Amino acid sequence: AFIDIRGDHGADAVAGKQLQEQGTVDAAIEDVDLVFEGGAIEVDGSGSFLATRHSVITDTRNPGKDQHSMEKILADRFGIERFLWLEHGALEGDDTDGHIDTLARFADRDTILYCHCDDKSDSHFDELNWMEAELQGFKSITGEPYKLVPLPLPAAKFNEDGHRLPATYANFLIINGAVLVPTYRDARDEVALDIFRNVFPNREIIAIDCLPLVHQYGSLHCATMQLPGGIRIQHS
Repeated sequence: AFIDIRGDHGADAVAGKQLQEQGTVDAAIEDVDLVFEGGAIEVDGSGSFLATRHSVITDTRNPGKDQHSMEKILADRFGIERFLWLEHGALEGDDTDGHIDTLARFADRDTILYCHCDDKSDSHFDELNWMEAELQGFKSITGEPYKLVPLPLPAAKFNEDGHRLPATYANFLIINGAVLVPTYRDARDEVALDIFRNVFPNREIIAIDCLPLVHQYGSLHCATMQLPGGIRIQHS
């Protein structure tokens, strides 16, 4: 299924319909009265949902919708049973209002990898530590606290105008048999890769150089999308 994106990005909604009409994607298309981007929500496959409130429940995306109405739509359309809303979490240079895929991600239903900052002089310190405290208060589907795995921040990356870029190892992508991990030609890349090897011992960990990509204010997960089971790609 495709979500109909309205407003300034109205052509995005047309793309899904055109793919279906061309026979590229063999799946039904249904309009949903909801606006968010793929990186705005995180699910664990067991009915749990994680997102920052400020990137989903906003007048710029979903005017007139409060948390209750938003949760009803998500429950009806996506089978969400548990909602974990973060009030904090942001990266300097981010232009998404705090997409969760740059901040905290499920490794499985009991484990969350998240951006951690221990440098008090870093502009991210307060927001990421407040986010960490919120994550520590969440319970998994089993009723137990999540196993929280901190990810380091790469050293600050800047564009040619001196603006900091939202480089983050949390923008990884789980695929069949492997995990693709963004790297930034940074001394902490190998530290992050070792963390992923420990968290995903049965998957191949593949490093993807995303320094050129983050100069466009996104990274690996931002530029990719999984296809759910049951959706077939037709090849001409």
